[in-house]
Amino acid sequence: MARTEMSRRQLLRAGGAAALALPAAGLLAGCSFTEPGTGQPTGSPVDRLKQQGYARIAIANEPPYTQINPDGSVTGAEPDVVAAVLKRMGVPRIEGVVTPYESMIPGLNAGRWDIIAAGLFMKQSRCSQVRYSEPQIVSTESFAVPVGNPKNLTTVGAVKADPALKIAVLPGGFEDGALKTAGVPAAQVVNVPDGRSGIEAVLAGRADAFFLPTLSLNALKTEGIEITGAITDVQQTGSGAGFRQADADLVAAYDEQLKALKATPEFDQILAKWGFSGEAARSVTREQLCSVAG
Repeated sequence: MARTEMSRRQLLRAGGAAALALPAAGLLAGCSFTEPGTGQPTGSPVDRLKQQGYARIAIANEPPYTQINPDGSVTGAEPDVVAAVLKRMGVPRIEGVVTPYESMIPGLNAGRWDIIAAGLFMKQSRCSQVRYSEPQIVSTESFAVPVGNPKNLTTVGAVKADPALKIAVLPGGFEDGALKTAGVPAAQVVNVPDGRSGIEAVLAGRADAFFLPTLSLNALKTEGIEITGAITDVQQTGSGAGFRQADADLVAAYDEQLKALKATPEFDQILAKWGFSGEAARSVTREQLCSVAG
């Protein structure tokens, strides 16, 4: 069996539960279906997923994008959309593997999971490594700051302009890349392992702000913290399911069923449950989001 890559904090949160059938798919590291010594999947990707009866997905346990329930089942905006699409393709289950953002693409290419379904936002560098589906979710970015926003942080430009400011991010996340693209020095960046740690860093004064998608921060909001409006100097962000570059046929089959799902009320209902807009996801294309710098 492949090893599930989880921090101790994530392991405790997941509760060590086993996989469940849809609609409550499980947190599990599935057996590896790869050619010995190559790390590459065996057989047709579409046929292989149908035959094994499930797809392993990389997730981050960052609500509302991905979430692990107390019973160990996997949900969230991206896993729920992926599960609905795969079900239409004849793949009845998903099994989630919690992993850091910076490990998602290497793990995908090593055959540890079949799909990235974690709100791993599209941008130029990622689209050169991952074959994305058409967009499934579109999001905005914000800062979590102390109540009153004492440093008046509303833009990435303001962060770069003040070398004394410290901004917490998840390593390998879209926000980490956005700061690097903007030229914010590494000395101003505070790496944190998860969302709760980012909030704690702000409350403890180790960071002046925590940079994350608006909806993720809203889910983490606690006493002493407020969430800014959408950051205006960050490009529009969004994601689709991420596949290996070699899986062109699988992506084509997935996109076909995703398009069909987007034409139904079910798609809007799935996204609305987590605070996203189905219409926003239908209004952009893979090419547009893959043109985002970074």
